[in-house]
Amino acid sequence: MKVKFRRGTIVRKIRYVTLVLCIAVSVLGGATGAWAEEKAKGTANSGNAGGAAELAPGARSAILMDASTGTVIYEKNSHDKLPPASITKIMTMLLTVEALDEGRLQLTDKVRTSEYAASMGGSQIFLEPGEEMTVDDMLKGIAMASGNDASVAMAEKIAGSESAFVDLMNQKAQDLGLKDTHFANCNGLPAANHYSSAHDIAVISRELLKHEQIIKYTGSYQDYLRKDSTKPFWLVNTNKLVRFYTGADGLKTGYTSEAKFCLSATAARDGLRAVAVVLGEPNTKTRNSEVSAMFDYLFSQYKLHTIHKEGDTIGTVRIEKGVKSQLPLVAKEDYSVLLRKGVTQEGIRHELVLNEQVKAPVAEGQTVGKLVVYQGTAVLKEYELKAGENIAKAGWWKLFKRATGAMFTKD
Repeated sequence: MKVKFRRGTIVRKIRYVTLVLCIAVSVLGGATGAWAEEKAKGTANSGNAGGAAELAPGARSAILMDASTGTVIYEKNSHDKLPPASITKIMTMLLTVEALDEGRLQLTDKVRTSEYAASMGGSQIFLEPGEEMTVDDMLKGIAMASGNDASVAMAEKIAGSESAFVDLMNQKAQDLGLKDTHFANCNGLPAANHYSSAHDIAVISRELLKHEQIIKYTGSYQDYLRKDSTKPFWLVNTNKLVRFYTGADGLKTGYTSEAKFCLSATAARDGLRAVAVVLGEPNTKTRNSEVSAMFDYLFSQYKLHTIHKEGDTIGTVRIEKGVKSQLPLVAKEDYSVLLRKGVTQEGIRHELVLNEQVKAPVAEGQTVGKLVVYQGTAVLKEYELKAGENIAKAGWWKLFKRATGAMFTKD
């Protein structure tokens, strides 16, 4: 028996099926898009060690780093080039303490304030033109009160002018391998072509912390300038974490209307030292809260495993044609790796990898090998090993005696 359909009925059925299919595709497409968006959100921080949740939701850019090893625990837009405001002064302080360590400057040296330095405005210690303060007091004014005037006065003392000092700042940034930084002044006041990133600021902060004397300034909550004068100036640290967070002892706050609220902070606890940087926070309360949460995360979740302590002899490297034929390799710092708490240390090993040929002359600080730390087959950390002394090239007579001596001492 043949079944006949009317043409109109078939058309209506086709239209109905088409409509259902269109709705299904639309729903599935929307669901797929939503799933993809949620997946993207979930992997936004996939580069963070240990899968840390977003720790600084209010920040435009952020990073959390272990100061000892340089291991990045968390980062968010960490290479974005942003105005750093007064966090700029971390580099100013770094060049100052380097000059102190090298003997080019003494804490008791007097620093004279120029008309230009006294005109800075903004955060200041109200230096008068011609006023003199010691380097010690200037560092207090920079580290605690964020003195723009003190920063320029210090820059002029070290380099002769602020512009010459800024050249030194940019050279130091280049020496540290920083790719996201360019300075136009020494204090962070708004200026064209003046920028940095959370990552680069963390690296500069870590470098500054190698000079332990800086904590005397950045970790103090209050002090005085001109204490014995008729107009003593009370200093209160702009970084409130040094008072309210256990272990916090630096480093530098920053604010401009363009940069918003910024902070590069450090804290030490249980043998760990953390560096946390946030840029572009909406207010001081959020800034301090989020940095505190970053510190809490590192201290609660991580520990250090030390491979060699500072001063340990790691091995020796053979020097070809040198006045010394062997160079001892001594740890210049603690060589450690950062591990998650609860993670076994089994399988952690280290290997000394020396350059194949090290020929005299050898300069102090020259790289002669590396210390590679593994867990299983994975590389956890590499430390460059550098010569601890200069080794001159030996003369022909010394080389001749060494060669003949070796011939007669062979079995």
